[in-house]
Amino acid sequence: MLEIDDIDVYYGQLPAMRDVSMRLDDGGILAVIGANGAGKSTLLKAIAGQVPLASGRILLDGKDVSRVPAFKRARLGIALVPEGRRLFKSLTVEENLLTARASKRSGPWTLDAIYERFPLVAERRHRRAGDLSGGEQQATSIARALISNPSVLLLDEVSLGLAPAIIAQIYASIPLIREQGTSILLVEQDVQQATRASHDVHCLLQGRTSLAGRDLDLADITRAYFGA
Repeated sequence: MLEIDDIDVYYGQLPAMRDVSMRLDDGGILAVIGANGAGKSTLLKAIAGQVPLASGRILLDGKDVSRVPAFKRARLGIALVPEGRRLFKSLTVEENLLTARASKRSGPWTLDAIYERFPLVAERRHRRAGDLSGGEQQATSIARALISNPSVLLLDEVSLGLAPAIIAQIYASIPLIREQGTSILLVEQDVQQATRASHDVHCLLQGRTSLAGRDLDLADITRAYFGA
């Protein structure tokens, strides 16, 4: 479904990502882990089209989208849940959801389906996004991405700053999302959360791949995570 082929990303003259390759299978979940500054958010922004590639390719279902603008990638089926949620705080929850329908993609995630599967979002539908708790905002941000009916969902640090009970609720929704046919690329600092969500793990360290594979040993993951 999604192939990352030897991509380099620079911020000015500073390299943020070098020679990174990975593959997300159709209907699969891939966990990308790494410490703060490892390049995880840069990776998702590059896939979504928010930062340009210096070299390499990004393929969506076999099509090269490396030079496709961000809004067109959304219409092709790539949706990003960014770190920090980035909701329109003056709009209600429902108004935030409706903004994502501009992609005009058809699929299972209608407004009614969102409310059925995410009762917390349904209960807050008429509240301003700026008045929500962190967990409520995160659930709304995920719901907003889903209502665009993406083929690939990019989740950036969805557990960051949330209470353990809320994190558990959010992660419990990931298999449900996958069952609807959406492939998921999950970025996390929390190794345990990431490895529980996916058997396939890709570890980044200072913008490069330090380890990648399936059902990896936790000791190997820890060494790759910290560069030991």
